[in-house]
Amino acid sequence: MGNKVCLVIVDGLRNDTARTDCGYLMSAVEAKQARIWTMQACLPTISAPLYETIHTGLKPADHGLLSNEAIRPSPHPNVFSVLKAAGKTTGVVGHSFFHTLYAGSDFNVFDHVEVNDPNAPISHARYYTMTGYNQANPTMPSEFDLCAQAWALARDYAPDYLLLHTSSCDTLGHFYTGEGREYRIQATHVDNALSQLIPRLRSSGYDVLVTADHGMNADGQHAGDEPCLREVPFIAFSDQIRVKNDALLDQRTIAPTILAMLDLPAPTTMNIPASL
Repeated sequence: MGNKVCLVIVDGLRNDTARTDCGYLMSAVEAKQARIWTMQACLPTISAPLYETIHTGLKPADHGLLSNEAIRPSPHPNVFSVLKAAGKTTGVVGHSFFHTLYAGSDFNVFDHVEVNDPNAPISHARYYTMTGYNQANPTMPSEFDLCAQAWALARDYAPDYLLLHTSSCDTLGHFYTGEGREYRIQATHVDNALSQLIPRLRSSGYDVLVTADHGMNADGQHAGDEPCLREVPFIAFSDQIRVKNDALLDQRTIAPTILAMLDLPAPTTMNIPASL
């Protein structure tokens, strides 16, 4: 116990797509270097509410963030605040929403695109925005850029908890639907980049968890209760996760599980058992 932990959120990645198109991840499962489960996302299946669920252990109806348009600093105990209070360090490579939620202020791209401050709520961060995304150029920044940035944070600062969040599957899914070839191909691109990052993280003492916030439907949308929206992968490169292979995991267990992996007790607000 007590290893460093990296959580990878592949935004919008369906469970079935992960299993059919993410060859590196599934090869790791086949080689018994990792294990995979189906995880059920909470409702509504919308990104910002589920980022908050993943980090607080509360479903949206309980934490109160119910849409991307209502994003605000998290008022609840969360993975970042618990780790900060325990004197541990955190790092993020991800969407600017994570700064607004957990770094203590609204995001300003000119002030916050790069953060290195041991006294900040999130000590080390590289944020991106979706400004200028369009159908002609929907996938910037590249997956390799994001994975390289995550590796640089791990190599140079070794945060106890590192979050990597990529939006490209979600973006392509909105343009081409969750059943389009472009969406599936993008899942392969993400998987390819992770094949370069995860072995480096593992060799540096990180346990790595890979999941998604929600899936994507045939209309190129998400929010509702379809299985393709609620069923997401949960892949663990770790020997700390001991739940049975056929278990259906609850998304609310991610936060207390991360804290348990770092030898920290979960706050009482995370009242669902960790999935260990």
